Amino acid sequence: MAQPVPVRDVPARPWRVMFAVALTLTVLLWAGWEWRMRRLELSPGDRSDGASTWAEQRRRIDTETIPIAIIGDSRILFDTDLDRFQALTGVRPVQLALAGTNARPFLEDLADDPRFKGLLIVGIAETSYFRDEVGLQKDALARYHYESPAQRASFLLHRALEREVAFLEDNYRLSKLIARLDPGWRAGVKGPYDDVWKIAQHGDGRQTWLWPRIEHDPYLRGHARAAWHRFAGIPVTNAIIAMTFSRTRDAVAKIRSRGGDVVFLRPPSASLVRINEERRLPRAAGWGRLLAAARVRGVHFDDEPAMQGLVIPEFSHLTRACATVFTDAYVRRLAQITPRIRLRAGAPPPLAPRDCGGGSSPPT
Repeated sequence: MAQPVPVRDVPARPWRVMFAVALTLTVLLWAGWEWRMRRLELSPGDRSDGASTWAEQRRRIDTETIPIAIIGDSRILFDTDLDRFQALTGVRPVQLALAGTNARPFLEDLADDPRFKGLLIVGIAETSYFRDEVGLQKDALARYHYESPAQRASFLLHRALEREVAFLEDNYRLSKLIARLDPGWRAGVKGPYDDVWKIAQHGDGRQTWLWPRIEHDPYLRGHARAAWHRFAGIPVTNAIIAMTFSRTRDAVAKIRSRGGDVVFLRPPSASLVRINEERRLPRAAGWGRLLAAARVRGVHFDDEPAMQGLVIPEFSHLTRACATVFTDAYVRRLAQITPRIRLRAGAPPPLAPRDCGGGSSPPT
């Protein structure tokens, strides 16, 4: 015989009032946290830039004729003003650069894609490009090749909410902010201060800028500088250099075999960082030999007067205003070395470093 099912009476309570109180408290707490985040200069419309965001732009090559695409690390990502690029040329490139990530695997991916026949601009920091590892966002290519329905739905929902609220910023979750309050980390043990915090602001089409707060907040600017450790590290080995030359040459040849082309671009970094970058891989051993090995043209900021003296607050990325000046300079220079880029008849006049607060002195 089945046991009787126990029944518990629902006690009489003012459920509607309780629900109203809970809802009110939730809304107040949400509004308070949103207000606080906006006071910290977070803003609605500042998008997350994860694997799904990148994959969405990468898939455009599957369905559109893309004349220009950009790959690289965070410097070309932060330092390219897509609006200025379009104003100068009439073309808005697909932005596929990824922060903290080696551009070479993505060059090889596009080389293996017969649908891409345009111009590929490869922005590099040598210590990022000349290495075995993919880097921080190595899952981006996997997400491009397969994105589950749950991942896609989560991405679309999150993006819709980000248009309206600021508190969804991953770097300012309460758990992370609490961890950063703890000053008791032992000497020699990595803690929250060793991580890269928020330094970027993202818009539609993966338009990315240096977060303006880095420009005027001494504490956050100092932290960002400390997080880079001035790009110190061991020298790049001859084996890595040879591997990079070989694989770059093969990838460029594949793209050219179907009518595309590739150019390289070296964005600015501050002198205190350049010292270590040169120690790890001198320009003559890396940049110059790479262009020769792959038989490509390139633009190095050292060689361009219009790219000197730009403002680099945390030593690695330009201010938003100087990113526009740098984009103006590099697009005009690329137009001189490749027929794939042409300036519009009604293109705006050239910019100069003084237009963004820069000058003639080297970046510091």
